[in-house]
Amino acid sequence: MASGYGDPNQKIDYVFKVVLIGDSAVGKSQILSRFARNEFSLDSKATIGVEFQTRTLVIDHKSVKAQIWDTAGQERYRAVTSAYYRGAVGAMLVYDITKRQTFEHVPRWLEELRNHADNNIVIMLVGNKCDLGNLRAVPTEDAKEFSQKEGLFFLETSALEATNVESAFLTVLTEIFRVVSKKALIASQDQGNGNTSSLSGTKIVVPGPEQEIIAAKKSCCTSA
Repeated sequence: MASGYGDPNQKIDYVFKVVLIGDSAVGKSQILSRFARNEFSLDSKATIGVEFQTRTLVIDHKSVKAQIWDTAGQERYRAVTSAYYRGAVGAMLVYDITKRQTFEHVPRWLEELRNHADNNIVIMLVGNKCDLGNLRAVPTEDAKEFSQKEGLFFLETSALEATNVESAFLTVLTEIFRVVSKKALIASQDQGNGNTSSLSGTKIVVPGPEQEIIAAKKSCCTSA
């Protein structure tokens, strides 16, 4: 189980990089602000380039720092892709339920994500602005069907009303934690059986703020 904002003085056991992707103006920055600081701004400006925020949580008695990256959805910033996705172990693919076009662009974003990110990345499809149900242009069933077909998690959220924002992030982070823990367990068993080909590290440890985040796949043990 995950809980709270964590103790700022607590040792960090894991750092998980999660990226926010989707068209411009779907509410990616507002979702991030709601999750990281529990804030919402009605006069939010379009994101320029890339920015990130962090929040530390406790998952299964381990301290996990979520490093959430937000990028501009406009076409002219799409060149940041490779560096933006590097090391990401989770992704939130966001569309606006009141703008059909933002949902129709989801397959393109998903293709880009899968071309640049780790194969084991955990992906959540997010239909934002569910508080505007009277303006809905994307039926929930359409998104559910797409998610099931592509093997994605799915939730509708409202950054304005704080609906499901916490649940969406915690679902992704908990699933990442489960995958990482499973890999660590397998590696430990391999070492116990005398298999020395596995890498020794089992945690994503960040000794200093300037340390580059290491992808879970590289940090965790895998058999050669």
